[in-house]
Amino acid sequence: MVIRVYISGISGNKEVKKRQQRVLMILESKNIPCEIIDITEPGKESDKEFMQQNSKPRGDQKHPLPPQIFNDEEYCGDYDDFDMANEVSELEIFLKAESRGTSHPIVSKDGSVGVLANA
Repeated sequence: MVIRVYISGISGNKEVKKRQQRVLMILESKNIPCEIIDITEPGKESDKEFMQQNSKPRGDQKHPLPPQIFNDEEYCGDYDDFDMANEVSELEIFLKAESRGTSHPIVSKDGSVGVLANA
């Protein structure tokens, strides 16, 4: 299991930046390593296309806005879904890591491997 967070490193939208920072801060505070994919970096066009095709836009958005969260290739949700799951203590369910009594390897951006153990 690799948690992937798709972000925009050059977004001019302050709300998008704030939401991205909050997702990453919460994952770090809960010791859940993740792979951060900046869809604005050169050579990341296929990642951007993957995020747009496999995420769901909100309201009147033409394309889904970062941050978008995936477990490997499986879509978990966007910031609003993440934030709600965190508030009601269901982040493991949101991240699709809810199998009790198992542990899951997680690869961070720098390639180091950690484990998400379920309670």
